Amino acid sequence: MGRHRTLFDGYPCQGDVGGTPQTHPSYNPDAFFLFDLGVVVYDDAFARPTYGDLPSLNQLDAFGVKGAKKDVTFTSVGYGLQKSFPGPASWKNEASRVRMLANPRLIQINQGIVGDFALLLSNNSNTGGTCFGDSGGPNFIGDSNVIAGVTSFGLNVTCGGVGGVYRVDRADDLTWLATFGLS
Repeated sequence: MGRHRTLFDGYPCQGDVGGTPQTHPSYNPDAFFLFDLGVVVYDDAFARPTYGDLPSLNQLDAFGVKGAKKDVTFTSVGYGLQKSFPGPASWKNEASRVRMLANPRLIQINQGIVGDFALLLSNNSNTGGTCFGDSGGPNFIGDSNVIAGVTSFGLNVTCGGVGGVYRVDRADDLTWLATFGLS
């Protein structure tokens, strides 16, 4: 969704890119899982050969139809930790920050703790998933370039089980993103 001045590998990115972060106008840090969306408006435009596409209005609701979520996968992208360990083993954190891809599957949509604003995706050694430092990274539908949402939260200190993704297919998000010329 953003534009980069130069291409780079690795993390952290040093210099080369400047811009102004913008937070969703309804974002509240006390309820961080709601409206957990932002963009960075870069100082200088840079044309890229391809960009991620935004989903259509309520596009992800189709995955909530009974039986549909069984085979739904995503491509999660991030620079976060590769693994995290609890308490006494925390010295084992794998903090190598390289761009990684995972292909988690859909666990929950439109019910339970995610309501209609988020998704729960698998986080395990089979499908991969997200961890600390991946927040804000895109989660594409399958192997497409359609951005279903952004990595938002985890439910435990080991990054295992499931990870939360804030959906961007809702009217308030699509309307806000359109104010930046994104559609």
